[in-house]
Amino acid sequence: MAGVTTTVTVFGSCNMDLVAYVPTAPGRGETVLGREFRTAPGGKGANQAVAAAKAGARTRMIGAVGDDEFGDRITRNLRESTVDVAGMRVVPGASGTAHIVVDDAGANSIVVVPGANAALDDLADGDDRVLDESDCLLLQLEIPLPGVAAAARAARRRGARVVLTPAPAAELPAELLADVDLLVPNEHEAAVLTGSAEPREALRGLLELVGEAVITRGSAGSVYGNRDGDVVEVPAFPVPAVDTTAAGDTFAGVLATELGAGSPVERAMRRAAAASALSVQRNGATAAMPERAEVDRFLSER
Repeated sequence: MAGVTTTVTVFGSCNMDLVAYVPTAPGRGETVLGREFRTAPGGKGANQAVAAAKAGARTRMIGAVGDDEFGDRITRNLRESTVDVAGMRVVPGASGTAHIVVDDAGANSIVVVPGANAALDDLADGDDRVLDESDCLLLQLEIPLPGVAAAARAARRRGARVVLTPAPAAELPAELLADVDLLVPNEHEAAVLTGSAEPREALRGLLELVGEAVITRGSAGSVYGNRDGDVVEVPAFPVPAVDTTAAGDTFAGVLATELGAGSPVERAMRRAAAASALSVQRNGATAAMPERAEVDRFLSER
């Protein structure tokens, strides 16, 4: 696989996804029959690491797993996806899990049980050296907030671009935002951060917090803005969705890779949108993510 000249480090969650496929998701107090069940390595951190690696970046993962079978599978999947796992920690107890319900429309709902991810409340010995060699740090919020803030602060000191996907949605402290270069929320997360569900208004609100932001909007595409007043909108590619679990993490991993390689924002967003479009046509998380050559072919046909 041809690579790109950038190094991406991910500091974040590693989970085992426990996925039930159902015709219609159950409501409160309701029981439904599923048609299939799968287990697959996931977690927003590990997912974004695999997405970046498949996009061609040199990728390193700093995360934590339990001393259980799930932990072994998660680490092996990262390694097989060409992600450097030297920064992975193994802690006593259970690995994190994500309990996912996917309906026939491809929509999903997720409950995350952090498990070993709770150990990522600070940097460990050696993590600083990994960040020294990184062009970009990718962060999410499935690990303790003090750990996210410590990693962002260390990366900022070293001149790495700090990209944060604020998921699960939460209010963010000003000291963390001061170290974030680019926020990549979806519409719901942007609304939590800004109080506005209208994308352009939410974008303006995000730019009061950080210098750059991209709001992902599912089938409505994505929109970018910065404090210089630049706005870029990129439509989504219309494809039949089977499972949207990996879409957001695929977008973030590919976007970070392309920006780190020096691509203009519009090209980076378009490639991220193409990779997401390919991912939603397949079941699973990391298994659904496309290689760089697949994205090239997809775009060449359009």
